[in-house]
Amino acid sequence: MSEQDYNEFARRSAELITAGQSLYAQGMVPATSGNFSARLTNGDIAITVSGCHKGRMIDGDIMRANAKGQSLDGQCASAETALHIQIYNRFSSATVILHPHSVNATLLSRLSGEFLVLQDYELLKAFPGVDSHNGSVTVPIFENDQNIDRLAARVEQYSKTEGLMHGYLINGHGFYTWGESIEDALRHVEAFEFLFECELRMRGIR
Repeated sequence: MSEQDYNEFARRSAELITAGQSLYAQGMVPATSGNFSARLTNGDIAITVSGCHKGRMIDGDIMRANAKGQSLDGQCASAETALHIQIYNRFSSATVILHPHSVNATLLSRLSGEFLVLQDYELLKAFPGVDSHNGSVTVPIFENDQNIDRLAARVEQYSKTEGLMHGYLINGHGFYTWGESIEDALRHVEAFEFLFECELRMRGIR
């Protein structure tokens, strides 16, 4: 690994560790739930190792994998690596993926059928391409599956036919969102969380 590659990996790892601390403090990644990744300039990815606590990560809890999700340093990546690879392959601009397990997201995924439509919220403008509160964002909800390759294939098929834009929910599980930078991805998490809570309150929950 060149010095430049090493420095980039270290910088992106530090960003993911800080994001984990922030999201854990907000109750979004309890126990060892969730996973995060960042795409590096050469196409490799920095991704959380399997089973690590996202609020207490250290440097060794971020590993390096190639563009196919195969380990480059002998560590075991998150079981959901294939979902990260699908997003990176589908969205060339995505450089960071965050997958929290918040209460709001988990509850809504159980209550909303096959998709959730977020409409007429000012905060929708936090997402790229949405420039009016009159717009809407459709958040698909995929059934959970321990076969991650099969789940990733369903997400990819939806992306091809319906156009996956800003994020998705997994039933009883959590949500995925991404961005062109760590700041973008964290903004999307924050926006989704606010909107999910609004939806729950309108249903008389919380």
